[in-house]
Amino acid sequence: MAQNKYILEVVMKKRILAIMACALLALTACGKTNVKESVSSGESGSEQTTVAQSSENESSLGTIKLGGLKGPTSIGMVKLLDDAKKGSLSYSVTFDMETAPDVMAPKLLNGEVDIATLPVNMGSVLFNKSDGKVVMLDASTLGVLYILEKGDMNIKSIDDLKGKTIVAHGQGATPEYSLGYILSAHGMDINKDVTMDWKSSADEVLAAVENMDSAVVMLPQPFVTVAQTKMPGLQTVLDLTKEWDAIGTGGKLITAGIFVRSDFLESNKQLVDEFLDDYTDSVKWINENVEEASKLVEENDIIKAPVAAKAIPYCNLVSITGDEMKKDAEDYLKTLFDADPKSVGGALPGEEFYYTGK
Repeated sequence: MAQNKYILEVVMKKRILAIMACALLALTACGKTNVKESVSSGESGSEQTTVAQSSENESSLGTIKLGGLKGPTSIGMVKLLDDAKKGSLSYSVTFDMETAPDVMAPKLLNGEVDIATLPVNMGSVLFNKSDGKVVMLDASTLGVLYILEKGDMNIKSIDDLKGKTIVAHGQGATPEYSLGYILSAHGMDINKDVTMDWKSSADEVLAAVENMDSAVVMLPQPFVTVAQTKMPGLQTVLDLTKEWDAIGTGGKLITAGIFVRSDFLESNKQLVDEFLDDYTDSVKWINENVEEASKLVEENDIIKAPVAAKAIPYCNLVSITGDEMKKDAEDYLKTLFDADPKSVGGALPGEEFYYTGK
């Protein structure tokens, strides 16, 4: 396998109102690997781009422009990204991480990234809106959503959420539709029986709740662990995956999947197959080597290593492919479609949405 020299470029971009500003801060070199970093101070909704690509000879199978969301979906990739930096894969990787799926989705369609992690329902929406230009490769994250309370809100069951204000991130994605389905099974309407206070990022949720005496919060891992590290009085009261499973009719709760542009798949089938194998190996290694993996999570500026070490066992990182992925995703999307057709783009995707074999 060809030896590659890798460049790792990390760009942190900060939104101020609707304007992006980027600042290039430093260029460092170490041995065979050059590292270029640009960082702006973090506010809610900040974005991060990491690039690792060959600087001289291209790898035999080419380059994947990979996109991830800040959270579990990117945590599952950290071993693969580390292998890419070391030149131990048969292809090169560039990595772009965003905090919001609605920022990543257009990047997949317009070719800024070739493969991206997204909420499964958003993948279906893109498929329907783009005439089939997006294909699902992998179910990468199962349920990671939790309800937390600050102060004595006396939340013991889903029924206790009635009349409450819930601070959350994920409008139009898995959090909104999953909670809506669970509430509906308990005779409630997410638009009438609770008040949703939607924020643009998990960081913004934490900032909003920090100075409240009492609050009800919906967050995914690893941000549950982050929040409880910052606010010890924030208690986990409901596991929404367990609540989903207790209903018994919705299939698996799939938080996110991995998607590819159909034209890239058609032109790079062997490359995509090898990526899937490497991603599966990455997830397996992370789940079995939590302490070592947590260091890679911090190196990729997802969350700090001590928090990652606590959160990884609860992140439900998986790599489900082929016919099993297809069945799980079909069941999940059907549940969302029955509750609200627009949640999946107005129609259930057809067979061509699922990549089921090499």
